[in-house]
Amino acid sequence: MTPQTSNLQHAFFPHLRLLILLLLLQAWRGSCHPQCLDYKPPFEPQQPLLFCKEYSKFGCCDVEKDEEISVRFYSIMENFDHSGYVTCAKYIRSILCQECSPYAAHLYDAEDANTPMRMLPGLCGDYCSDYWHQCRYTLSLLLEDVGGPHQFSNLTATIEEDRRRFCDFLELKDRQYCYPNVVSNAELNANLGFVREDPKGCLELCLEEVANGLRNPVAMIHADDGTHRFFVAEQLGYVWVYLANGSRIDRPFLNLTRAVLTSPWAGDERGFLCIALHPRFTTVKKAYVYYSVSVKKEERIRISEFTLSTHDDNQLDHSSERTILEVVEPASNHNGGQLLFGHDGYLYIFIGDGGRAGDPFGKFGNSQNKSTLLGKALRVDIDDNDEGPPYSIPSDNPFLSEKEARPEIYAYGVRNMWRCSIDRGDPLTGRGRGRMLCGDVGQNKYEEVDLIVKGGNYGWRAKEGFSCYDRKLCQNSSLDDILPIFAYPHKLGKSVTGGYIYRGCQMPNLNGLYIFGDFMSGRLMSLKEDVSTGEWQYNEICMGTDQTCRFPKLINSYYKYIISFAEDEAGELYFLATGAPSATARAGLIYKIVDPSRRAPPRKCSIKPSPVKIKGKLIHFHPKEEFVINKKPTTTAVPTTTTRKTTTTTKTPTRRKTPIIIIKPPMPTRRTMRKPTPPPPTTEATRKTTTRETPPPTTRKTTRKTPPPPTPPTIKATTIKTTTATGYRTTVMTAALSRIAQTPIVTTPATRRHGRPLQYPSSSTSQPLNPVHPSPFTCSSQKPTATGYKPQINTTLLKSQEEKLRLGEKLEIAVEGNQVFKRPRGRGRKRGRRLRGGTVRLVSPDGLLDRGRVEIFLRGEWGTVCDDLFTSKAGTVVCRQLGFTTALAVMKRAALGEADKSVRILLDDVECEGGERSLLECKRSKVGKHNCSHGEDVGVICG
Repeated sequence: MTPQTSNLQHAFFPHLRLLILLLLLQAWRGSCHPQCLDYKPPFEPQQPLLFCKEYSKFGCCDVEKDEEISVRFYSIMENFDHSGYVTCAKYIRSILCQECSPYAAHLYDAEDANTPMRMLPGLCGDYCSDYWHQCRYTLSLLLEDVGGPHQFSNLTATIEEDRRRFCDFLELKDRQYCYPNVVSNAELNANLGFVREDPKGCLELCLEEVANGLRNPVAMIHADDGTHRFFVAEQLGYVWVYLANGSRIDRPFLNLTRAVLTSPWAGDERGFLCIALHPRFTTVKKAYVYYSVSVKKEERIRISEFTLSTHDDNQLDHSSERTILEVVEPASNHNGGQLLFGHDGYLYIFIGDGGRAGDPFGKFGNSQNKSTLLGKALRVDIDDNDEGPPYSIPSDNPFLSEKEARPEIYAYGVRNMWRCSIDRGDPLTGRGRGRMLCGDVGQNKYEEVDLIVKGGNYGWRAKEGFSCYDRKLCQNSSLDDILPIFAYPHKLGKSVTGGYIYRGCQMPNLNGLYIFGDFMSGRLMSLKEDVSTGEWQYNEICMGTDQTCRFPKLINSYYKYIISFAEDEAGELYFLATGAPSATARAGLIYKIVDPSRRAPPRKCSIKPSPVKIKGKLIHFHPKEEFVINKKPTTTAVPTTTTRKTTTTTKTPTRRKTPIIIIKPPMPTRRTMRKPTPPPPTTEATRKTTTRETPPPTTRKTTRKTPPPPTPPTIKATTIKTTTATGYRTTVMTAALSRIAQTPIVTTPATRRHGRPLQYPSSSTSQPLNPVHPSPFTCSSQKPTATGYKPQINTTLLKSQEEKLRLGEKLEIAVEGNQVFKRPRGRGRKRGRRLRGGTVRLVSPDGLLDRGRVEIFLRGEWGTVCDDLFTSKAGTVVCRQLGFTTALAVMKRAALGEADKSVRILLDDVECEGGERSLLECKRSKVGKHNCSHGEDVGVICG
């Protein structure tokens, strides 16, 4: 090696290492996110917590959950004397309160649905060592609620004496996210609970698909009548009713397809453009529509009134149409297309400038000419119009006294306003209530957002955005125009779509944020008003990463052409988009905007929709986009001092080749004989939670009495020992084990919590306890416990049970020793039960019962199912066959294991509605016919 080469390496490799470190750091930052054990974002409790006070501002517990944890804590601490309380209370409280941590899902390994959930939160190594030295024997109490004492008595007795095994069980190798480091990490908690931003300042949000298969959906409104229905208009002339559960009524609310003027051309601006319901729709049952029409080959804009059918609350009376206003359109573009009711009860109508380029009509253009309705925002009164004219003029309209000005005009100088909204106002202060914001499509340089005020001149065609378009008009001192609150150049987008200011309940971070978009570029954007200066700050909105949006039902992609925005009855925001901007293409979807960084407290935003009388059929909603949580997991590097491997395939625990040497603490010298005390009563609420803590380390001397295996033993007397270091009363173990003695030992599937399986580490002394990998619960060694009794758990049937599970047969239950209660067979039946065609099973390399590769029994053999068209509805069919309620996730691309080549692929292209009894009743290809490989074997996670 030459000196030049050596010098080059010395100069290059430090930079390379720095680059790798930065990449790993970026990967680490994106590898975890705040999430609760119910798979939802954290929140701020409505009332301060009294027990887990550190999570009063932001976390995963409300007051009820906090009280539940408090009850569990004091129930455990009843088993301690004063010295034990002083020593161990802090450990037990801290561990119990991690269910309230905003990172609870990560502490319990609950972020990834492919891995088992931990029984206790992950601790940092140093903290775990301190816990072991001070209060090691409390582990049995912490695990008591998780699955019953008999499941963990051997486990805790084995590992409580060995610090390495103890911490293998409790430690979380990710040093940044283990407890208590996760609390003290300043960078991690700097913006906790705020909307996540990428390095460029783009706000990361997610979406939820709520409707699909629409033909250019141009508007979505609600009736504000308590039903929480929403009405979706298609450019073609249909209006559909969607119920609060997402179902659509098969009969249209309105069908104007014969009258509406439009075409299948991409980008045609004509058609059915808007609908508005009367603000008192429950009593004044009227609707108003805005659409293009041809009258004697003359294109017009028509605003009409319809009344609700007397026979159907979800349909307008088509014969009741009454024309409110018609305006002749000089060209086929710039049609405007907004109707809305203000808080003053008046109807606002927004009409474009007439079309073509540059508003070439007349000396100043239509928009600056107040004698025409083109290029204007109009305001009319449509109440009490049954007997007289279709509308009247509000008495405070700004140009009533001006000669030659149309009295309907409320504001002018607009080009082609597309989508306006009324601000509901801040939920607490009411600030901003009644403000009207509109997006005005520009000519060839700028798009703008305007705050509409009475009598305002918005500058077109003198100005486009903040710049001059017609220089002569722009320099006219009498222009007195109102500048937009925001304008952006065409490098960001070429056709603004106005939006809404968020005033909903579910996502408090978004309160006051004006969210809008651009039809051409597909860009989502936001504005936030600075109350002190009145200026609006701009932030782009981008889709969160797969990790950020890894919550149930969320997606992080959308179709490019953003047609409109909408607000439901509760104030939540949506946008309507399409992948093909044609009035006849069924490529339109509706997306709900979701902030994954913070949610409202539980039950704060709960709604109870009023019942709706339905005539006709309901078409149930089936999402087409792939949920982020269903995407195949990818490997992410995490910069930790301890290597942590993450793979998408089954993990196998490593085994130690050397036996574990158990060093017991010195025995105490003073002995006291006491009768066992009954255990504290356990409530149903405490049984549902899973993080239980236990008392401090104490050295115990006990008498051991092992009963014969066939009969369950009972405890008559207990030798008790109390150490001065911890004061832990060993009667705790007596109480727990006495319950074991009175309960038949039953081998059952893993206990579940929050819809996911708990992981039970092996208690074998020759194998380390790895909380990431599940393993059968075995008892290969026994040692004396505080009560002198070590329960014997029957494990002889585990292998045979797993084999029967693999074969798709029902597990037999073993009770009291080796007794087996078998299912009675029919008279004269000598052979085993034959499997019915269509029977399914889940094949998991880990032996988990609730997840695995889907296999179906057909024509005398087991085979796999391809993931093509396989959705959560099909997964639910599988899970219900196996006795579960629903499918929590559908795992594609053989994420839960790939079958051997000797196994045939039996089903492909399976499409289910969710109510079928088996996959054979779903729409599918013929048995054995497919165009896939085992790399596309589908798997499901049931719950």
